[in-house]
Amino acid sequence: MIKTIVLDDKNVEFLHQVSDLSGQPITRCDQCGVCTGSCPLAREMDITPSQMMRKVQLGQEDVLESKAMWLCASCFTCTVRCPRGLDLAKVAEALRQISLRKAVDHIDINKIPREEMEILPQVALISSFRKFTG
Repeated sequence: MIKTIVLDDKNVEFLHQVSDLSGQPITRCDQCGVCTGSCPLAREMDITPSQMMRKVQLGQEDVLESKAMWLCASCFTCTVRCPRGLDLAKVAEALRQISLRKAVDHIDINKIPREEMEILPQVALISSFRKFTG
């Protein structure tokens, strides 16, 4: 028995936004799991790469609360092995962009003690600010 899933307008809009940003035909993913089996960081993720793709297919914006998109190392192992030729690294990057465009700060710069600011490498500080602040 094949179950038909009907998406509402909000879910379809999110799916199209991710597809447009990533340039990937996300609906072509058939959930084979090769991406998850290939990913060297899948064990560290709260949801697997294939679950991330499924959430995007269903237009579930709660995927933006996942750590998986931030842990993707863009090593392209999943991309090379995907039988559908999908580039999950581009999808993860699109999700990161959507999250960052919401301008939510995960680090309050003013709460970092001055003593730590003086000893931490400037490159590490700037890269973390870029990654974790809107």
